[in-house]
This record gives sequence, structure tokens and C-alpha cells, in this order.
Amino acid sequence: MSKVMKTAPAVFAVGDTYQIMVPVTCETLMWVKVGDECYYDDSNGILRSAVTTHRISVPCEALDKAGKYTVCYRKMTERKPYFSITEDVCEEKFDFYPVSGEKITAYHIADAHNMVKGPVESAKAFEEKYGKLGFLILNGDVPDHSGKIENFDNIYEIVAQITGGSIPTVFARGNHDTRGIYAENIAEHTPCENGNSYFSFRIGSIWGIVLDCGEDKNDSHPEYGNTVCCHAFRKRETKYIEKVIKNSKTEYAADGVKYKLVVAHNPFTRKYGEPFNIEEDTYAYWAKLLKEEIKPDVMICGHIHELSFDLPGCAKDAQGQPCPVVVGSRPNVREDYYAGAGFVFTNDEIEVVFADKEQVFETNKIPLK
Repeated sequence: MSKVMKTAPAVFAVGDTYQIMVPVTCETLMWVKVGDECYYDDSNGILRSAVTTHRISVPCEALDKAGKYTVCYRKMTERKPYFSITEDVCEEKFDFYPVSGEKITAYHIADAHNMVKGPVESAKAFEEKYGKLGFLILNGDVPDHSGKIENFDNIYEIVAQITGGSIPTVFARGNHDTRGIYAENIAEHTPCENGNSYFSFRIGSIWGIVLDCGEDKNDSHPEYGNTVCCHAFRKRETKYIEKVIKNSKTEYAADGVKYKLVVAHNPFTRKYGEPFNIEEDTYAYWAKLLKEEIKPDVMICGHIHELSFDLPGCAKDAQGQPCPVVVGSRPNVREDYYAGAGFVFTNDEIEVVFADKEQVFETNKIPLK
């Protein structure tokens, strides 16, 4: 990898596009070539250079068809009102493998809390047992907090070491990501849609919706020091879910959709004690909309640092689960140890595998409807 690009690109799935994002070490102009077409990191026609993470949106259809892309960049020497000075163009080429086939595998990582080695080892061990990953899921609290800008680098280190920029990644924000001086800037360093951390995505025959619960206590909790307004954020998100349902024919009911996922850091259908028993009416309504309208096959979560497979109506179901809920993250930061959840999508079922780098703890199967 060049001295300009900190890591290989991350290819994030958002809507019907891939957001190719690259952290850099210096002021750089960047774009991506797919076939004969160039896609730029620009602001209304002005190439951006004063950023530490570049974002280039490419239509999924174009990249899936091409199967490769080229990251192009120029180091900025001096940006002036007239006759700016840049270095020559450099290029780095990457293969890309779209999600396809009758068997699709994925690995889920949440709550890494700044770990890289442990989560990567577990993902690669799952890949060795179950086949090449079709996509990666990063589901919140990958950094320990947003108090240091360099914490965002851990996201890209994990993605680079597992995917090499060659397969899609689905990303969701976690509650620890909302904490710290750079929390207000996280959308500049992670995938989003119109600035929002909730969005739908489509990768091959898989449709999904990323939901973001924000913080896990009331906005007035002293831990936040008057810095959050997550209740209003969730109200906007509710309207978004309703909009997705209204547009179902271009979303989860579109041609070719075989699997429907919900990715949310917080398993919001559970009952929590004080001070975490918030937004119960909101979360019950979300669950109702998902259950009655979207009818997902599985909801994938982290947050509570355990491995569990919860069926609708079980003792942990407080809000009316729309489907099985998989909580797939058991970290031990002190030992750089990580156990997560792998998924194998086939014609008849989704197999859920709880595993670390050495062993498989449990498997469960979700029959397709």
C-alpha cells in the first residue's frame, strides 16, 4: 500500500451504491475508475483535498459488472486560488467480487472496542471453515469511542485485513461511537446516506436495513453532559422506516431479493432495566413495522457482549421480535480475544455460526419463508 493510502479501500454498501472510502495520510485529490467511467470525491464539482477520509460513490451495478476498480489520486502540494500545484497521478488497482451464487458467507463483528487482531483472526478462521466471505458486517463500537480521530483507523484496518477492498462491507454505528469530540464528525469517516447513519442496502440477492438506536440511555443522562439529542434522531428514523415501507417495490420487495436483513447495534427488542429502559414505545413500533411489513429473515446485533440466538416469543422478547435476533459479539479487550457470528446463506436457510479463531461454539438454522 502507498504512503498516501493508510489501508486498502473499504467498499461500503449503501442504498444502490458502493461508497468506496479511503483514509489518507496527507492532502490528496482522489477518484475511482470503473471501466471507462470516473467517479470523484468532489463537492459540487470541486475535488476535495482537505479531508482525512475520502468517499467516492459508485453505482453497485457498474462495479458488480466490472469486477475491478482503480483508485486514482494526486498529492496536493499547494492549493491556491489560481494555479494550484499537485503531484502526478498515482493509481492502485483492486479486484472486486460482488455478492452472488447459491452459497453466500458473511462474518459479523461488533464491539471490537479498538481491537483489530482478535476480530480479524476470528473472521479469517470462519472463512477457512466455511468458504470465502461474500461480505463483512461491522456493527457498531468498532472504535472504543470517538474521542480520538485515530480511533476511526481501526475500522479501516479491520476492513482492509479481512476484505482487501475486494468485497462489500455493511457498517452500522454503535452507542460508543456517539461519544467524544469527534462523534459529531463520524459521518465524515463512515458510510451514510444523506448524512444519516440509517439506510437500506442491496448486495446481490440480499436486501438489508441498517438501524441506529443512538445512545442507550436518555438524552438527559449526566454521562452525556448535554451533548446528545437522540430522541429527535429516532423520531426522524421512524419516518425513514415508514418511507422504506412506502417504497417497498424498490426496496425489500424488488425483483431478485431473496434474503432480508436488519442490522442494528442495539438489540432493541429486549427489555432493559434502568437506566437503559428507554424508547420502549418507539422500539415496539419499529418491531411492529418490521414484523408486519418488511418481514425480515434475521436481525443481527451486538452491544451486549454475548452470543445468543433469540426466537420470537422467547423470554428475551419484550417488544415483539419480527424474526430471530442474533446477538453476535463476545469480546475480551484485555486479551485481544474476539468471538463473533458467521452466516451462511443458502437456498433453503440461513445458518448462524458462533465462532472464534479456534472453535465453533454453536450453530443455528433459520429456514427461509
